[in-house]
Amino acid sequence: MQSLQGEVQLNIPASQAWEMFTSNEIVSKVNPDMLCLAGAEYLEGDGSPGSLRLFRLGPVVLQLLPCRSIITNDSEESVQKTEKVEPGRCIGYEAIRGELKMYDTYFIPRHLLLRPCPGKEGKSCIAGWKAEFDPTSSTTPQPENAEDASLGFLRQLETCSASN
Repeated sequence: MQSLQGEVQLNIPASQAWEMFTSNEIVSKVNPDMLCLAGAEYLEGDGSPGSLRLFRLGPVVLQLLPCRSIITNDSEESVQKTEKVEPGRCIGYEAIRGELKMYDTYFIPRHLLLRPCPGKEGKSCIAGWKAEFDPTSSTTPQPENAEDASLGFLRQLETCSASN
């Protein structure tokens, strides 16, 4: 089993980063080139385990996908199922439908992890992303772009926060 993970320090509290990521209205404004405006909605549930959340993907994410020839009717959307929630700290999820589903041929659910920066609990946090995977064949695209896109999106939570 291989894994990808990364972290970024954000100059916003973990509670604010959590609210931004879990709010459909706010997460859709973080970067419209990654998630189109009005780009997130809960199809079922409220973010608790078992919830289904639809993301409408923007052009930046679509360009990062390794096999644009694998296009489905849901080609510019991804539906993610929430697997695990530790409020304010961790969300585990997996793509179950749409463009990002191709990664689930070898991904175990991904995780967003938040923790306060020591000594700066109310001012900054560490935001992390982690996924474990097993390529199913030598032609399976490597997921490095998924890591880059995920960490880039997390960095932009801070920028979006400053502009609101």
